[in-house]
Amino acid sequence: MYKNFIVFEANRLDKFLTLHIEASRNQIEQLIKKEFVKVDGKTVTKGGLKLKPEQKVEVEFPQAVLEDVKNPEFIKESLKDKIIEIIYEDEYIMVLNKPYNLTVHDAPSVKDATLVDWLKLNKISLSTISGEERHGIVHRLDKGTSGVMVIAKTNEAHVNLSKQLENKSMGRYYLAIIDLPLKDNCIIEKPIARNPNNRLKMAVVDNGKYAKSAFAKLEVSNNQKNELIACKLFTGRTHQIRVHLSSINRHILGDNLYGFKGELNKINRFYLHAYILYLNHPITNEKMSFKGNLSQDMQQYLYSNFNMERVDDKIDENSIINSFDFIS
Repeated sequence: MYKNFIVFEANRLDKFLTLHIEASRNQIEQLIKKEFVKVDGKTVTKGGLKLKPEQKVEVEFPQAVLEDVKNPEFIKESLKDKIIEIIYEDEYIMVLNKPYNLTVHDAPSVKDATLVDWLKLNKISLSTISGEERHGIVHRLDKGTSGVMVIAKTNEAHVNLSKQLENKSMGRYYLAIIDLPLKDNCIIEKPIARNPNNRLKMAVVDNGKYAKSAFAKLEVSNNQKNELIACKLFTGRTHQIRVHLSSINRHILGDNLYGFKGELNKINRFYLHAYILYLNHPITNEKMSFKGNLSQDMQQYLYSNFNMERVDDKIDENSIINSFDFIS
């Protein structure tokens, strides 16, 4: 699909496109970098190009692709113990329940197969607008976080879902088990940036990016030491839930990176799960919500340490949403 525009006043190419097409800055950068933009018939690759009045800009929106996979046998072996549940699928989107210990997309430090590798191996049509390593990925989850996420199968769907992330009409509710009950429901607004003393961690840093999280009390464990809580994000910073909890001396069970001091030999991951995803369908605009069932180990911990009759009531979808009524 192509779109054509005429320049009426001087502007940078990337800023001009931001005004005229529904795409994020990163997506526009990728379109320019991958030679999908022409000015007066010539392909350009620099977003800072100065446009003059009367120039013609043409943008090609690449088709979603079925990609060849890298080393299929390695991917199958790497993912053999990972169960990736498809919750919903149509020709535009796929909603998955991601297992813990699975990286979403490639990066220089990633050695194992990723969720994107699995999607390509299964010949799922994927959007291409976010770059080679992130085909189909609208939002992500940390490697150690399990739960529900949506995949864009077309570029049109990807652009629409990205807009929903920006305007907050798409979002998630998380469940976490923490090592010390909250004093009360709370909202934390503290800026987050890379930890200056440990590059593997993020931290609350004065000049970091604005970050806002809400935490709702759900159920305290039988021994009164742990608590199941619900979490809602208003921004999407790396490790945001983990950093904000750590800032009030609360830690997710198993999260030794952010200060959990318990018996790690009994917990082989941190208990954080993206539980509910809500969005508007990118094509039909139908309001939709999806629930990702808890992984077996997290469920077993709850059964062994909590009153499950009360937990089941508290993690009903409507109950989770209502637990954030304290947010004004």
